[in-house]
Amino acid sequence: MGRKKSGFKNKKENPTGLPKVKHQLTQFLDSHFGEEFAEKQLIKKLALRDAAAKKSLDEALQELVAAGSISKSPRNLYSSAADPEFIIGEVDFVNARFAFIIPEDQEKKENDILVKEADLKTALDGDKVRVMILPHKGKGNKREGKVLEITERSRDEFVGRVEISPRFAFVVPDFKKMHQDIFVKKSDLIGAQHNQKVVVKLTDWKEGDKSPTGKIIRVLGEAGDHEVEIHSIMAEFGLPFEYPEESIAEADAIPDSIPSRELEKRKDFRSVDTFTIDPADAKDFDDAISFRYLKNGNMEIGVHIADVSHYVTPKSIMEKEAYDRATSVYLVDRTIPMLPERLSNGLCSLRPNEDKLTFSCVFEIDNEAQVKDFWIGRTVIHSDRRFSYEEAQENMDEGKGEFADELIKLNTLAKKLRKERFRKGAINFETVEVKFKLDEKGTPVGLLIKERKDVHKLIEEFMLLANKTVAQFIYDKNKGKSTFVYRIHDYPDLEKLNTFANFARKFGHDLKFSDEKKVANSLNKLMDEIVGKPEQNVLEQLAIRSMAKAKYTTEPKLHFGLAFPHYTHFTSPIRRYPDLMVHRLLQHYLDGGKPPENQAWEEKCVHASEREKRASDAERASIKYKQVEYMKLAEEKDYEGIITGITEWGVYVEITETKCEGMVRVQDMTDDYYDFDEKNMRLIGSKNKKIITLGDKVMVRVTRTDIDRRTIDLEFVNDGK
Repeated sequence: MGRKKSGFKNKKENPTGLPKVKHQLTQFLDSHFGEEFAEKQLIKKLALRDAAAKKSLDEALQELVAAGSISKSPRNLYSSAADPEFIIGEVDFVNARFAFIIPEDQEKKENDILVKEADLKTALDGDKVRVMILPHKGKGNKREGKVLEITERSRDEFVGRVEISPRFAFVVPDFKKMHQDIFVKKSDLIGAQHNQKVVVKLTDWKEGDKSPTGKIIRVLGEAGDHEVEIHSIMAEFGLPFEYPEESIAEADAIPDSIPSRELEKRKDFRSVDTFTIDPADAKDFDDAISFRYLKNGNMEIGVHIADVSHYVTPKSIMEKEAYDRATSVYLVDRTIPMLPERLSNGLCSLRPNEDKLTFSCVFEIDNEAQVKDFWIGRTVIHSDRRFSYEEAQENMDEGKGEFADELIKLNTLAKKLRKERFRKGAINFETVEVKFKLDEKGTPVGLLIKERKDVHKLIEEFMLLANKTVAQFIYDKNKGKSTFVYRIHDYPDLEKLNTFANFARKFGHDLKFSDEKKVANSLNKLMDEIVGKPEQNVLEQLAIRSMAKAKYTTEPKLHFGLAFPHYTHFTSPIRRYPDLMVHRLLQHYLDGGKPPENQAWEEKCVHASEREKRASDAERASIKYKQVEYMKLAEEKDYEGIITGITEWGVYVEITETKCEGMVRVQDMTDDYYDFDEKNMRLIGSKNKKIITLGDKVMVRVTRTDIDRRTIDLEFVNDGK
């Protein structure tokens, strides 16, 4: 019977003689769990050179085998007899020297397992691995481990730049967390030329080899070209380049006209004043609002959503593709749609002056924005007007034009709904959104800060109301026991919030997060204080990162950020698969159906959440690419910035004017040698004692931009102050 983790406890420090050799031996065998060694191999591995040390090893082996601390095979090979701890986790490849393994059942950073590069067993960032916890060496609290098995590869395709030499080639990956170049035989280049961007697929990686081997499966084109770089991002995140012909053909086969028998099944809103409000360049209009006064003085307000579920049926080809994509992706210059264009921009889009099939949530609301009654069901509408946000805002501001009175009334109600949300604890995150002006070649020629006006908030409030009402309606039907798709947002981690509070304090903002119930009030107060200030974007982004991540699930939990006990996504089925799931379940229950089996729907929720993250990461990457390109082409001058992050290798700075983030490398800071104070997240000059810390306002200059890695290198100007 093996010893119980005996090799995994703190041992006496710095033993000598026989105890020292026993200590070295158990440490070595435990850290090579599962491997067997001959005595001669151990002499070499432990670097035992003199006769006394070799004799001590022989005695140590006999004593440890007798004690059951190590094992001896019939072939006189020695191995660990430990009973170690194993975990399954995901690789977070921090840099080329080490990675952290994030355990599946733990979220807190202090429980992550550090694994050195030599012990990763060819594991890559995002891979799921089985790890053995190594003996604790008595230095610090960080647990270390060794990868024993790669249970699941997260990816085997990478985008990069090919470098060709006379006898072989390498692909240098764009992905920052892929730290090895990929060897490619010249016979596997498929015509790629030196320095071109390509997609390479891993084919082999033998243990002990420095680099994996791969073959090029797609040539993207010349590095630096706009189309090539966007395609690189699409390939990097596994986004589809085109829509399958079978799905397009299936969509094209759907008739334009709506059968009369379908209209008879639905509540008819075609005679009610109805309009859509969307961005000026939008083509997929998936929500509309209807408005009319009732005889009792209240208002009937309908939130009408494109009935995608009528066209995309569960066993169709379009369903399979929509599920796989799970969301439309909005890159800096294009949309990668969830549905074929025939549906997203045609049949399902609530275009003006056309009859459209919808799923609706219709409210009776009084002048105080109190919901007196509601109805949910399938409808048919006929939109009278397609507004851009700018047009609707102008009519509201001037009090004239089409539907001006209705828009003004809706805005008044929306403000009351919003005020009530905040009173109940909703958090007001008004993030700064940057949009690039691109020329015909896709080159960024300017920056626009997108402003959220009343009309944006008007639409948002009524969409929130519909989503909340649908979620609460289903929850109340069976006291939360009906299988449904919820959008949840958990309580924040107070430790993360207090770290954020320390950062905000550097700008003179005093936050206290000792009580979960006061979190929303504290954050809302901060959001009001920072409007228009240089630190606004930085603090908004960091505040959001301090929150828990919203996700889809069948568990009927709260949405903390919105202060709703139950919430779902009902309002965008053209671009979000979970909304399509919600429509199907909702109609199932309206028809009197019993709750379906939960597990299959939960698996779909997990898939949708993962796809949502992929889309978000790809969107950020495309913005980062344009930021790097913009700063490469921008005027050479000094910029004001704010320090947003500090690591042992560099200082991250957000340029206030452009909202672009770059890094000042520690190795390039030649005025002094700087020590990294991890606990206080700061750098301290060893000679001049200058302190560089989070939140410092600095002056920087761009020294280098790297389109491939999407990085901006900076240097401090005038000592950075």
